[in-house]
Amino acid sequence: MDQIQAKDLTGSMVALVTPMHKDNSINFSQWEKLISWHIKCGTDAIVVAGTTGESALLNSKEINALTQAAVKLCQNTQTKVIVGTGAIEPEKVIQANQQAADSAADAALIVTPYYLLLSQQALFEHFNHIATQSSLPIILYNVPSRTGMDLHASTTAKLAEIENIIGIKEAKADMERIKDLIKIKNFSVLSGDDHSFVDAMTLGAHGVISVAANAKPRTIKRACNLIQLGNFTEAEQLNEQLKPFCDLLFHEPNPCPLKAIMTAAEIIDEGIRKPLISTEFKSTQINQHIEQIRQEFNPL
Repeated sequence: MDQIQAKDLTGSMVALVTPMHKDNSINFSQWEKLISWHIKCGTDAIVVAGTTGESALLNSKEINALTQAAVKLCQNTQTKVIVGTGAIEPEKVIQANQQAADSAADAALIVTPYYLLLSQQALFEHFNHIATQSSLPIILYNVPSRTGMDLHASTTAKLAEIENIIGIKEAKADMERIKDLIKIKNFSVLSGDDHSFVDAMTLGAHGVISVAANAKPRTIKRACNLIQLGNFTEAEQLNEQLKPFCDLLFHEPNPCPLKAIMTAAEIIDEGIRKPLISTEFKSTQINQHIEQIRQEFNPL
């Protein structure tokens, strides 16, 4: 099968939660149900072991098992499988990329190194080294609020010249940054911010890797479709309806509110790994959203 290219990375993608039993072991039955749901909803790609999936708290064996289950379900569908493989040490990223490739994933999502403070040149050399050692297509991931590291648009443009670096998940809600990134030829720009993805796509970003799509995949997919059809007014109206839900998702660190809401909607069990803790909501805050989520999960 041919490898995916930048032109294939468009639309509604989800940074999928990792469902867990009460003892915090992975609930593979619910994992498969979530993926099947996203396939039915037309989600364009799922991200295994992203930030929302508690990647920092999963071991390589668990990530491999999650990836293999996802690839099996998504085979012969339009839904792609992307695996989060980022780490501080480049050799660990290379190993994780190889594991994802061996499991037939479509691409690797690689976050900038965290904790260390690196120059733009160091970031370029980090990703360049990984790209030359990796068979999978690579999507860069810039999320300064979590890593303390900002991959500048000029550095991204240099990295985009490397053949198997095909896109970026840009989580910085900076529309001037988006304008700079979309100038890069043969390169996919994906918003990583639920609050601003409609604005980003209206400017020319190609899609979104969304947290909200975990609970509202049909709604996020519809917003993406509207933008792709040029119906920006209706997309913005839908975006306004989504904002209160997105505010709930991010009033405490992700994925804590999301998992609490999906548990309340009886889609996943309540497991979440320490040191993360589940968010406590008042019923008045989430009842309306829970009913909407249930309708998306079990449509009439």
